Amino acid sequence: MYQNKQYKVAVLGAGSWGMALSKVLAENGHEVKIWSRFDSRQIVEEINNDHTNKRYFKEAVFPENIQATYDLKEAINEAEIIVIVIPTAGIRDLSHQLNQIITEPKIIVHASKGLEQGTHDRISKIIEEEIETDKRQGVVVLSGPSHAEEVVVKDLTSITSASENEDLAKIIQYLFMNDYFRVYRNTDVIGVELGAALKNIIAIGAGALKGLGYGDNAIAALVTRGLAEITRLGVALGAEPRTFMGLSGVGDLIVTSTSIHSRNWQAGKLIGEGYSLDDVYSKIGMAIEGLSTVIAAKELAEHCKIEMPITDAIYQVAYEDADVSSTILELMRREGKAE
Repeated sequence: MYQNKQYKVAVLGAGSWGMALSKVLAENGHEVKIWSRFDSRQIVEEINNDHTNKRYFKEAVFPENIQATYDLKEAINEAEIIVIVIPTAGIRDLSHQLNQIITEPKIIVHASKGLEQGTHDRISKIIEEEIETDKRQGVVVLSGPSHAEEVVVKDLTSITSASENEDLAKIIQYLFMNDYFRVYRNTDVIGVELGAALKNIIAIGAGALKGLGYGDNAIAALVTRGLAEITRLGVALGAEPRTFMGLSGVGDLIVTSTSIHSRNWQAGKLIGEGYSLDDVYSKIGMAIEGLSTVIAAKELAEHCKIEMPITDAIYQVAYEDADVSSTILELMRREGKAE
């Protein structure tokens, strides 16, 4: 049975979340090979020789059964399970590459959060489009309220393993679960992925309020109304409403909209303080999924005729040079109506 099995796992992406998940897997006794998508011998050698990745974690030391490589074929060659942990913009190209080199069916897991520009595709759909059916046993989504910085130090964390194939969801639940990293199952892939992607937009708004000097009342109101927006669009696209009250919905929304560890919250705070987008990207130095997802979300909402005023406001500030302070005030002065 899978509960007693030690798996060979390829983690694709040596960023903060990829490193954190690799640590969980290695501590659970699985054999982990992590792939750095940038052809950097320095990163790979640091992980292999020093068992650190100081770009993301100054103090953390990683288990020795994590081995790194910049060769994608080497990373997945013996793996039974592939865990994709890179920004959304790179998912289609990576999936296409995987389709060229996978020789036998593998379980594909993704732990990324976003929507593809142009197509508006969820990540699991991209994977299914690019990796042929006979090369994958199925796709599982790993999502929920989880900061890499806290997982690395074994802070208590609970997330969701979502798949239409519940047996695969159970395998991934077993793969990751331990005393500090708890995993729950869900079959609503649409809801889990949309909750993960759309909450980043609301987190930018919450950060912007903080940057403008507003307090907890304003942030709580925005986050609550943001959840309503997410749920409206999610249900229109086929999600189950109750999913948005779970870990990958309100749970992820809370942690992303209130924490200094959140890149999207940090980006919003900087925008609220008056920094340009170029400055925001420069200061954070990593992908900010909410700033790309807001484009797809706005287009999806217009297509579905769903009202999403917070999403519209963030889009206007980010891409139409709207003044952040007056845009927020206009949002708060909308006509009164029933909740």
